[in-house]
Amino acid sequence: MTSAPSRQAPVPGATPPRPGPPPKPAPPGGAPVRVTGSASLVRSLEAVGCEVVFGIPGGTIMPAYDALLDSTTLRHVLVRHEQGAGHAATGYAQATGKVGVCMATSGPGATNLVTPLADAYMDSVPVVAITGQQSRALIGTDAFQEADICGITMPITKHNVLVTDPAEIPRAIAEAFHIASTGRPGPVLVDIPKDVLQETTSFSWPPELRLPGYRPTTRPHGKQVREAAKLITAAHRPVLYVGGGIIKSGATAELLELAELTGIPVVTTLMARGAFPDSHPQHLGMPGMHGTVAAVAAMQKSDLLIALGTRFDDRVTGQLSSFAPDAQVVHADIDPAEISKNRRADVPIVGDCKEILGDLIAAVKSEREHTETADIARWVTETSGWRESYPLGYDWPSDGALAPQYVIERIGQITGPEAIYTAGVGQHQMWAAQFIKYERPSSWINSGGLGTMGFAVPAAMGAKFGSPDKVVWAIDGDGCFQMTNQELATCAIEGAPIKVAVINNGNLGMVRQWQNLFYAERYSHTDLGTHKHRIPDFKMLAEALGCAGLRCESKEDVDATIQQAMEINDRPVVIDFVVGKDAQVWPMVAAGTGNDQIMAARGIRPLFDEDV
Repeated sequence: MTSAPSRQAPVPGATPPRPGPPPKPAPPGGAPVRVTGSASLVRSLEAVGCEVVFGIPGGTIMPAYDALLDSTTLRHVLVRHEQGAGHAATGYAQATGKVGVCMATSGPGATNLVTPLADAYMDSVPVVAITGQQSRALIGTDAFQEADICGITMPITKHNVLVTDPAEIPRAIAEAFHIASTGRPGPVLVDIPKDVLQETTSFSWPPELRLPGYRPTTRPHGKQVREAAKLITAAHRPVLYVGGGIIKSGATAELLELAELTGIPVVTTLMARGAFPDSHPQHLGMPGMHGTVAAVAAMQKSDLLIALGTRFDDRVTGQLSSFAPDAQVVHADIDPAEISKNRRADVPIVGDCKEILGDLIAAVKSEREHTETADIARWVTETSGWRESYPLGYDWPSDGALAPQYVIERIGQITGPEAIYTAGVGQHQMWAAQFIKYERPSSWINSGGLGTMGFAVPAAMGAKFGSPDKVVWAIDGDGCFQMTNQELATCAIEGAPIKVAVINNGNLGMVRQWQNLFYAERYSHTDLGTHKHRIPDFKMLAEALGCAGLRCESKEDVDATIQQAMEINDRPVVIDFVVGKDAQVWPMVAAGTGNDQIMAARGIRPLFDEDV
């Protein structure tokens, strides 16, 4: 078994990883049994608790599919494209907190997983991909459908491995699930040659894990936590800057406790929507390029940023040199590589956010007993004032067309916060992040770091398989939808009645917005023809794929159309919302500028000139 390096470097003096649930026991009998490599693979997946596999069979992975037919516990979902399998695995993982699993054959099957693996890597999602490979004797000969998928995916997986001995299959699977789900989560790829799957071997469970050097730090250093507590107690303009790591670590209850203990305003990044309730009076909204004015202003004017499970992404910081110039930084993250990578941390804390917050709450309480706490009442009033003065809003199109923001807002209000919402990438993604109210973790699933068009539908499918009792909406654009809508056939056949809102503005909306603002309204190749020619007709396309197809073009019909979709639960539903073509996402910090240059709308001077 050969492997690529794991993503996370060992930390000197690190503690062993927090133990997860014990592996399921071996099949009755306990003693090793003689099976094929493919049967060993299936039994291993059963033993680690895998429930659903998203994939497509092909030549080199066919032995594994033959063995899958005999499993009584694994459900396989036959997708229409391997990219759909990868995004479905991500949606399943994001909705459940479990490891998502996808499977593909060698060559083009495996390379079609590259985008979803890169997507999961950027957003720290626990996914295990299993790929077939050409037989050992043919590796390196440019055989039919051969590709070095381990080499290809080395930069975009946390770990990957080529299994060359069938006896190593159980250990490879156990280690893959362990690595994917511990420390900073991420995708792991297991590549298995066809003849290894066909060969007879012994299967026993559990295997011994051999991961020298892989010891993610979960317990924080006490001295660093105490230093953070001192800064928190002394700060006059603190902000809790919350990232997706809070959701990954299951630390939302601890976050709420710390926020209410200290009264500090909270901002939640795109990947952390739902980590802190939108309805909470301390919540200022989402920071960044299309964040709320209050969130961006608070970070810029703060004297202390308590960064929790976040990585100071460029979409949040804008021009890094001018970002939060007066702020000290407490940076807590499970991955030591993120600490001080973009912004130097005054107090670095490596560990699991749930563990860190538990200790930090106790440390703040202790510090308050011995030290006078800074009065932040004026700061809280100031930040709340920004939130009231600069609420999110939108204008209706002058030509009477439907406002896309209104559509998304009404979907959220009618469906409610218990649903799961996925999104593609572009304007509709930002509107879904802005205008739907998120009250709980894992209710918002999107492609943050990689920004993958076509993510919404397969991710919604995966989320529905993971949470079948929840309503799942895919908020998609007409551009994104045309990349992966074939997975609606999978949803229809496999029984995943998701609901899809196609925000059909007739063009590649975010690109058109940039062309409008920065390219002198030269709209180069962004008209999709979905307005002018109605190609495709999304209502008819939905029906052809086994879904209910609806269309809405007026404000008066929005609520009734959404209600109609909510009442259809025996098959997927697609609504073609025909909206105005020139709506834009505001507020906005233009790429390459600082957050001081945030604008509420085009033509309005930067807000920081005087108001904030």
